[in-house]
Amino acid sequence: MSILEMTTVGNSGWIGHSGPDQAKAKAFYQEVLGWTINDMPMQDGSSYSAAVVGETAIGGFSPMPEDNGSWTIFFTVADVDASVAKAEAKGARVVQSAMDMPGVGRMTTLMDPQGARFALITYESMAS
Repeated sequence: MSILEMTTVGNSGWIGHSGPDQAKAKAFYQEVLGWTINDMPMQDGSSYSAAVVGETAIGGFSPMPEDNGSWTIFFTVADVDASVAKAEAKGARVVQSAMDMPGVGRMTTLMDPQGARFALITYESMAS
């Protein structure tokens, strides 16, 4: 079995958790899945709690609380804005407008026509 790079277009290269209590969520997944949680420094001086399996960060925990817990899958695309236009033309709804996250890339969150939440990302390292 091969492992796709998180920057491979079409790959679900990252997962993000949102919920009312980040500390409880991190403790739960550490215990249940054996994840290591590492605080990754961000360019703006804040930190982001990443879920790590072995040596690889696979996802993280949003520092912004939300009423209900959920996971969002980040699918890698070559161009976030072009992909949003295609998704909207096919019935998707934008939940969070596309934004640039310094040191990470450009991302957006959508709701597909069936009501499933997902995100799109183009990593900075993909820029030519």
